[in-house]
Amino acid sequence: QGYEGLVEGGDNIKQANWLSVSNIIQLGGTVIGSARCKAFTTRAGRLRAARNLVEHGITNLCVIGGDGSLTGADIFRSEWAGLLEELLQDGQISEEVARQNCRLNIVGLVGSIDNDFCGTDMTIGTDSALHRIMEVIDAITTTAQSHQRTFVLEVMGRHCGYLALVSGLASGADWLFIPESPPEDGWEDLMCERLGE
Repeated sequence: QGYEGLVEGGDNIKQANWLSVSNIIQLGGTVIGSARCKAFTTRAGRLRAARNLVEHGITNLCVIGGDGSLTGADIFRSEWAGLLEELLQDGQISEEVARQNCRLNIVGLVGSIDNDFCGTDMTIGTDSALHRIMEVIDAITTTAQSHQRTFVLEVMGRHCGYLALVSGLASGADWLFIPESPPEDGWEDLMCERLGE
């Protein structure tokens, strides 16, 4: 469950083995869970997360997420030595454990269906999102044709129109709105004229 799992610990942290990962290759990455974690935004929450990692002897962390997740990872990494020192002073860990876990290695992977990170062809989640969008479009296209109706489909992408643009191109959409190119004044009349044709 992301940082929530780090903070809560317990059954949220477990070793993956062949049995636990069997039959998940066809599932989306969210099979490992995802959660917003307010506690991790506080030092107290990150202290609990550090305690749980040290308890399991984990010093390598792979963070998959967007801006919030990766910013949190950077803060966690920068505080790591101080967090261990605090745990040591509180008697929660020994000097030996602190020494064995003195370095936290983090790999950050951009997980954003918006495909809005430069330097990579496609961020984690984009391809799956596009497949789902195209499945929906394929399903409603015949209905739209048989009923001679126009359907409006909204896809995710708060500040990034990648999913809308690519799925619009792939499906032959008649009209498209993307945040990078807001519509000009009078777009309503132009759209109605285009659809009327």
